[in-house]
Amino acid sequence: MAVALVILAAGQGTRMNSDLPKVLHPLAGAPVLAHAMRAGAELEPERTIVITGHEAEAVEAAVAAIDAGAICRRQAEQLGTGHAVAQALPALEGFGGRVVILYGDTPLVRAETLRALADHPADIAITGFEADDPRRYGRLITSDQGLERIVEFKDATEEERAITLCNGGMMAVSAPLLGELLSGLKNDNAAGEYYLTDLVALARAGGRQVAVVMCDETEVLGVDTRAQLARAEALFQSRARAGALAEGVTLTAPETVFFAFDTVIGRDAIVGPNVVFGPGVTVESGAEIRAFCHLESCHISRGATVGPFARLRPGAELAEDVHVGNFVEIKNAILDEGVKVGHLTYLGDAHVGEHTNIGAGTVTCNYDGVMKHRTEIGARAFIGSDTMLVAPVSVGEGAFTATGSVITQDVPAGALAVARARQENKPGFAARLFEKLRKAKAARAARRELN
Repeated sequence: MAVALVILAAGQGTRMNSDLPKVLHPLAGAPVLAHAMRAGAELEPERTIVITGHEAEAVEAAVAAIDAGAICRRQAEQLGTGHAVAQALPALEGFGGRVVILYGDTPLVRAETLRALADHPADIAITGFEADDPRRYGRLITSDQGLERIVEFKDATEEERAITLCNGGMMAVSAPLLGELLSGLKNDNAAGEYYLTDLVALARAGGRQVAVVMCDETEVLGVDTRAQLARAEALFQSRARAGALAEGVTLTAPETVFFAFDTVIGRDAIVGPNVVFGPGVTVESGAEIRAFCHLESCHISRGATVGPFARLRPGAELAEDVHVGNFVEIKNAILDEGVKVGHLTYLGDAHVGEHTNIGAGTVTCNYDGVMKHRTEIGARAFIGSDTMLVAPVSVGEGAFTATGSVITQDVPAGALAVARARQENKPGFAARLFEKLRKAKAARAARRELN
């Protein structure tokens, strides 16, 4: 059956104590909302509708960046979850499939749970879970016929509050039935709001079947406070680490490795302690990332080694068997097969040919204060230590730059470039200079004592 998503993202999140809408706070390198949208996208929905409200323009810009095809509809007044979903009805016109409703501030929901909702044969399917501490959750009231109704905690009796089966919030319902039930909602409750949960009682009163799809409590964790955001981050990282280990990745100190929402690591790769992956990183099978590295928007090929203490920035592309050593930074640069960059080097806006050696302290001087310029280094070249390559400049295949050179002109293939001042030795000058400096220092000390 065709699926449409309705994602509720209108809330302000006042307990976050932030100018940023709660659904836009970052988690694993992406907005909280992006995680919910990503899980929903695995259902391949025909329509994705996001309900916005607080700071709507900022949220809608984020939605467009995540999914350009998503539709945004605004909830001008915060009158409850049922009222929020009703704002999606115009965008659902002509759609006869299954509508899956989820929340933009629940980043840990699994696609498998959403699929179970979408595929359930009941007229309405609701997520439910057994809570460790059920105090603040709505309760699911069940019978032999299935789910009868949902009671919000603040409206529940003491007997109902004793129930441990709690409402996960997400649900699935056919589009025609959704419109019918929403029209019957009332706001005669403690908050004066239109509750989406009241759809259950309306459906049961009309003889409809309502079922519960069980999920883990972590999947329905909402991010309403900084503490909850931190807990969601920790849970995400725990999942990501377990997933990497299960896929055949070696993590020598798993609890110290931090993944982004889209990190891809191949089997038999090795990741050392205290490695941080930003968004957009792919590490191929058999590569090794050593301790204390930071990587973002880069690609590391099979057999490459990175670190320790290396930084790969956006656009870094490492071919097979490349070695990037300690205190090396690579940005928007392609390193062909077998390149070695051992230590203390910056390569930005560059292309380095295969099996070239880059000496310690090399810098591609790529920025003139206004524009960026590229450096091209040919295959099997040797760049001597402390070479400054002032871009735009090229070093030909098999060429050599002498240690301490400042290269401002192209170096032909096979040539040796020496670009430094001629050394001049002055006999005895150092001894005389040090004696002069010591006398000056003693004179200053004497003046201080007199004062």
